[in-house]
Amino acid sequence: MAFDYKKEYKEFYMPKDRPAIVTVPSMNYIAVRGKGDPNQEDGEYKQAIGLLYGIAFTIKMSKKGDHQIEGYFDYVVPPLEGFWWQDGVQGVDYAHKETFNWISVIRLPDFVTREDFEWAISEATKKKKEDFSKVEFFTYEEGLCVQCMHLGPYDDEPETVEKMHEYMTGQGYELDITSDRLHHEIYLSDARKVAPEKLKTVIRHPVKQSQK
Repeated sequence: MAFDYKKEYKEFYMPKDRPAIVTVPSMNYIAVRGKGDPNQEDGEYKQAIGLLYGIAFTIKMSKKGDHQIEGYFDYVVPPLEGFWWQDGVQGVDYAHKETFNWISVIRLPDFVTREDFEWAISEATKKKKEDFSKVEFFTYEEGLCVQCMHLGPYDDEPETVEKMHEYMTGQGYELDITSDRLHHEIYLSDARKVAPEKLKTVIRHPVKQSQK
């Protein structure tokens, strides 16, 4: 049975649809940075997703080739995630998606080293005849956060975010979104195949102890 991060780490990938405080450890990711509306057809965001999955599956299928990764075990590729921000905006302004900055990511298993990652970039470039130079090895430690499962369309996320912020305030925390601590989403549904009202998205915001 392939190792499934969603099932093995439910506290990070399968939270309930009510807010909770969680401490998220350091993780390594495949990452692509960009700007602009994620819904734009053939836009930078959709191209980035193609690059991410190209590397993710090159690493996953390495077991069948000559490059044997030490400590490799079979696993389900973790879900697509994204860190989002807009210059000069505290939180997220969903009415102006064209101003989004983002880092689109897929978690890497811990056994993947930087050397293995560089091999995957080289291998995918050679086999797929694509430019993977935008793809980077990204390490990020979120630390203390409030999170909640959002059910429904992405444009309805502000309602869930409001619940999260009310909860964190009641628990003695305050929002701590900075240039280093970002609005985070984990996409558990494929928006191309799932009706908007059935989408499942984990929303996570950094917090700190309230100084009030």
